Amino acid sequence: MVRTQIQLHEKQVALLKKMAAADHTSMAEIIRQSIDFYARTKYEAIDEQRRSRAIAAAGQFRSGVKNLSISHDMYLTEAYDE
Repeated sequence: MVRTQIQLHEKQVALLKKMAAADHTSMAEIIRQSIDFYARTKYEAIDEQRRSRAIAAAGQFRSGVKNLSISHDMYLTEAYDE
């Protein structure tokens, strides 16, 4: 773990202390859990949007190559070699 300092409002500290006491844990653990929760909820939504856009795009384009699904590695190698 990396030690860091943050500044909180007095009301936030009071709330953290109450939460930590109720959960029999430290304020630092509450903060770590809060950051994890925030990151999951915010960035999972972004990932879900990307996934939805990718699924919507699948099958919408045509390469004109008949055996692309079978020989995609060969075509990819050729594209990178050029």
